[in-house]
Order: sequence, then C-alpha cells, then structure tokens
Amino acid sequence: MTEFKPELTPKEMLELGVFGGKYMSDRPSEFPADWFTNAKLSSDKHDPKLNYFGVNASQPLSVWRDKGWIHPDDPRGWFQWYCRYFLGRRHPDDERQIKRWKAMSRHVAQVKRYCSPCDLSCRPRQRQALLHWAYDSRKI
Repeated sequence: MTEFKPELTPKEMLELGVFGGKYMSDRPSEFPADWFTNAKLSSDKHDPKLNYFGVNASQPLSVWRDKGWIHPDDPRGWFQWYCRYFLGRRHPDDERQIKRWKAMSRHVAQVKRYCSPCDLSCRPRQRQALLHWAYDSRKI
C-alpha cells in the first residue's frame, strides 16, 4: 500500500527504545541479528526508562488481546506484524494494520497543535506512543 510510509525502521525503533525494552528481548531468530546490536532491551521486565522519552506509553499485551487487536498470526501484535511486513511478508491482515497505523496520525496532529516545534518535553507519553508506531515524533 503506497499510503503506508513509516518514518522509522524496526531496527531504528529498537535502538531508540520502544515498548520498555521488553518487546523483543528474546531476540527472535526470524529477524536480522543486526536489529539487536544497539537495541535497548530489558531481559527482566518492561522498563520505561529504556524508552526514548523515558515514560511508559504501553498497554499490557492482555489489553490488546481483550480489545481484539491481535491477529493469531502475529501474537505479539502491531510491531511483530510491522517487522514481518518490513522484511517483505504480505498478509491478509495488512489492510487492518495499516489502517490502525494511519489512525495514529491524529496524535501527530495533537503534538503539532499543542507543542512548540521540536519541544521534546511536550507530551512525552504521546510522542513515545508515536515512536511505537514508527512515527518519528522527534521531528514534530
């Protein structure tokens, strides 16, 4: 889909610190090893300090399951789907996931409306959530 243009690669997201470092701490072998070279990961538990903005902007995976946002082929959710899409997989769930990604643009609009340009101290939780969705909120 041509309208799907993430601003960050999975590797960049992991290096910036997303999902409290816990999401890929087991380093799945299906993904390139170099994605994990400089990744901010936590082997113990979700650690918001590892996130670029140092705040928690995540919901537990159980919430995602309860809301029906998890496709059985991607049990870790959006980021697992995106990593696989980035590597070339095309899947029946692509349209739904891309629609969800596009819906995050409303958060970009809110940051632009309420924050001075590049004021990274403004709305850090919202900016972190945008990083989780491959929007580079450092440039807003």
